[in-house]
Amino acid sequence: MNWNALNLSLELAFWTCVVLLPLAVIIARILAWGRVRGKSFYEALIALPLVLPPTVLGYYLLVSLGGDSPIGRAYEALFGHGLVFTFDGLLLASIVFNLPFAVQPIQQAFQAVPTDVREAAWVSGMSHWRTFWQVELPLGWPGLVSALALTFAHTLGEFGVVLMVGGSIPGQTKTVAIAIYDRVQAFDEGVAGTMSAVLLAFSFAAIGLVYLLANRHRLRIV
Repeated sequence: MNWNALNLSLELAFWTCVVLLPLAVIIARILAWGRVRGKSFYEALIALPLVLPPTVLGYYLLVSLGGDSPIGRAYEALFGHGLVFTFDGLLLASIVFNLPFAVQPIQQAFQAVPTDVREAAWVSGMSHWRTFWQVELPLGWPGLVSALALTFAHTLGEFGVVLMVGGSIPGQTKTVAIAIYDRVQAFDEGVAGTMSAVLLAFSFAAIGLVYLLANRHRLRIV
């Protein structure tokens, strides 16, 4: 078992959730209730990582974050090193390819909040901000937990984008998914099987949690 790779994957998944979920809440809230011109375009743009081959998405991220790109040059000028083949670049790429897994469940949860509940909160004197914190977020918590579970599990299992943007640097960008691939290439089926079982368990637990929350929420509505 490659514990360094597993620890790196867990660290990447943790920071992806920490950075992405607040951003996803804002985006989902705007798409769910805001009057956004071109809403379908933005929803399609967010959903794009679901249908793009990981290598294609990874290629565009590699070009966008590379040393010749404005983002890459600006980051290197600020921090003294580039984004490509670093944990920072891996984290930024992880945020991008996890956008639909975080935004869509939260958006659906916000859209499921009855309009009259929000209006009743406003009539009772609550501001839009208080309504968001005390009404919408508590009612939309299944979407938040689903987004957390899906983002965490997807980050652990992502391979193509991670390989394109981060490479396979031990201790820096070599995640457990890449470690599994390396072990298979080396015909080390025992270690590859162990690491694959760990990812399978994480993925199954995440999907099971999502369906459990969805079913409980559906029963409460009925």
